[in-house]
Amino acid sequence: MATPATTGQQIPFNRSSTVGKELQNIAESLLGGQIAGDQAFTRRCQALLEQLTGTRQALLTTSCTHALEMSALLLNVGPGDEVILPSFTFVSTANAFVLRGAKPVFIDVRPDTFNLDEKHLERLITERTKAVVPVHYAGVGCEMDAILAICRKRGVAVVEDNAHGLFGRYRGQPLGTFGQLATQSFHETKNLTCGEGGALLINDPAYAERGEVLREKGTNRAQFFRGQVAKYTWVDVGSSYVMSDVLAAFLYGQLEQWERVQAKRKQVWEYYHMHLADWAATAGIRTPVVPKHCDQAYHMYYLVMPNLDSRQAFIKHLKDRGILAVFHYQPLHLSVMGRKYGGKEGDCPVSEMAGDCLVRLPFFNDLALADQARVVREVRAWGGNQ
Repeated sequence: MATPATTGQQIPFNRSSTVGKELQNIAESLLGGQIAGDQAFTRRCQALLEQLTGTRQALLTTSCTHALEMSALLLNVGPGDEVILPSFTFVSTANAFVLRGAKPVFIDVRPDTFNLDEKHLERLITERTKAVVPVHYAGVGCEMDAILAICRKRGVAVVEDNAHGLFGRYRGQPLGTFGQLATQSFHETKNLTCGEGGALLINDPAYAERGEVLREKGTNRAQFFRGQVAKYTWVDVGSSYVMSDVLAAFLYGQLEQWERVQAKRKQVWEYYHMHLADWAATAGIRTPVVPKHCDQAYHMYYLVMPNLDSRQAFIKHLKDRGILAVFHYQPLHLSVMGRKYGGKEGDCPVSEMAGDCLVRLPFFNDLALADQARVVREVRAWGGNQ
């Protein structure tokens, strides 16, 4: 993995890079003459994902958003249903279920990990609740023991939004293998990427056959190619969720190097933490919390500033010095759409605080050590009065 230094130039928040045989794989896919979905590299990626995560079935999709939409379809989510999800998450977590006519019910997040706060969960479940969607923020596992116990007792499905958490673990078990369904992201900003892409992990075999159908435009095409039916036809609702094999070829080059990528990202995270934890404690700034029973995915490194004004001034301080740091999610319950579903200020106070105060530092696979040092130096130069 190349680690070019950019010292003296702007340090971006994120930058894509090749880590293995991505370009050779793309050439192989093109020369093979078939670049639509479900070709050789798609099958290789899916098999490797199943091996690495232990999921029953992995289906590559065009995005994590589409994997979430497939989850909503598989659970037969519809008008009148409710789906509980954290307010502090990306809009796709809500949109996938809203598109089916469901009402999003926003739950606040924990003040330590910014994951769904399981203490609020049971009181939000009603007879209309169809699913709960825990989001493993920053690749740190939600409290899945408590969440699963509540959902089993109330007969509610669990869909893990594991966009941040591939290779993370909760009490030794891989994230993405707890719920009936789980979704992965291979967007440009994720640890492993193909630009745009995702996967649906199917842990409950009851959803396996229909998952293939929904992904292939509602047809039983997969069964046809396995010789299980004489011809394929339209058998269910569905859409075109299949990733191009060219993208799968790029992704496979990344997946093959997953250990190398994770080792590099661990180094970046630990460098930041080693050099910033004492400064942050003195400055009244919070660093990430990773519970002992969680093995994180090393997806990001963030700081929690005292308030919105200091967060914005801190971002400007770094930008003026050629370093791009960014804030993250704005609480969904306070968005234009969120308010249409009844959201109002004070509903999710921890989410509102995180939306105002959290800032993410540059974090990508080929971030040079010299640039890590430069980020640390400029962060520590922050006096709070700029």
